[in-house]
Amino acid sequence: MFRRTHRDTARAPRVLLALACAALVGCTGTFDGSQPGRAAIADSTLPPAKAFAAAHPQPPQRANRDIARDFLDLHFNLEGGGTLPVFTRFDGPITLRVTGAPPPGFEHELTRLLARLRNEAGIDITRVNGDSARITIETVSRKAIRKALPKAACFVVPNVTSLRDFRRKRRSPDTDWTRMRQRDNLALFLPSDVSPQELRDCLHEELAQALGPLNDLYRLSDSVFNDDNVHTVLTGFDMLILRATYAPELRTGMTRAEVAARLPGILARLNPRGQGIPPRPLPATPRRWIAAIETALGPDTRLSERRLAARTAVEIGRASGWRDHRQAQGLYVLGRLIQADAPDSAQALFASAMEILRGQPGTELHQARIRPRMAAYAIARGQPDAALTLLEPVPEIAARYENAALLSTALMMQAEALDLAGQFDAASAVRLDSLGWARYGFGPDWAVRAKLREVANLRPH
Repeated sequence: MFRRTHRDTARAPRVLLALACAALVGCTGTFDGSQPGRAAIADSTLPPAKAFAAAHPQPPQRANRDIARDFLDLHFNLEGGGTLPVFTRFDGPITLRVTGAPPPGFEHELTRLLARLRNEAGIDITRVNGDSARITIETVSRKAIRKALPKAACFVVPNVTSLRDFRRKRRSPDTDWTRMRQRDNLALFLPSDVSPQELRDCLHEELAQALGPLNDLYRLSDSVFNDDNVHTVLTGFDMLILRATYAPELRTGMTRAEVAARLPGILARLNPRGQGIPPRPLPATPRRWIAAIETALGPDTRLSERRLAARTAVEIGRASGWRDHRQAQGLYVLGRLIQADAPDSAQALFASAMEILRGQPGTELHQARIRPRMAAYAIARGQPDAALTLLEPVPEIAARYENAALLSTALMMQAEALDLAGQFDAASAVRLDSLGWARYGFGPDWAVRAKLREVANLRPH
């Protein structure tokens, strides 16, 4: 299983602002130090990266009956459409080691995640030194990962202990998930030369799949087990799925029917509040929609083909009668892709996506990632009050869900809107606050300065 290269929230806002600046009337390169706040930042060393401390997972907001269906589809189905014959998990204590050259900050992220897995999911997992461990995390370069799997940002493989071992066994039955009947040894391959947020996102998703479900489901609005890249750290739902995975009522080798028979009792014990929530099952996501969305997000596909694929996804959603986060995703992606040539139409698509999401509980993060795109339009139109209204809830939401890229982008845009409104001191303070989060979300100084320039370029003449 692997994390696709297009599933990268840290890069998404950069796409937004480049498109917006190219499209909107009056965009000019204004990052010239004309305002004191920007001049100071342009000429000085940036502050160190900030980091998140305590996690704030929200408990699942859905019925246990729906969660049971999710559990079965996550564990017994594969993204490509295949199925797994038996349930697997690690039996007994789980040991984990780290190899390669992990970058600064990785130890903090791994320590936090292991503590969450022990406390929230009840998993007996321990970090060890030496050559013997059931899970190996190897940090390597992005180039090495792309050479091994061209479409992957990071990935996990069974029955290997290193990238060299994977290359040797790549076409062996040992690395075929469909042939796996028990979990003995797995290896995660994570990029060492990316932003702290990108590395953390890979760590959360790949370690969760090493321990539990191998599938991703677009119908999940509250999970990292979803290729829409909205949630990037393990959620309350994800921890419940992992806790259920290691429930004593289950064992490796069970069939889907055997697991299904035990799930109602397991979920009633682990998530009693889910017993009183009425079921709201979403229909399955058709392969045509998945293929269209993946084409629309594909970095190596021509823009015309990506736009056509996004329109296809929107039409499939409309024909299916969807009024959920998946249809909002299609509208959002299409809006991004046409924003450079048709900013008014893109704004209408974003507004339609927001309307859908407002009617769906638990989608505040989905809404928060659309708001900066709509605010960019307002800034370029010289409407600072509208931009500030759109951006107002984003920093708190982004911080709660630990998305530093979204948080820093929103703060930078707030500063630009404040400058536009003549509130220069407030703008300088907000812009300075954005920098530590930008270092976490986007990485090195050049990337942060590029982000500042992109936001500044939204300003009208």
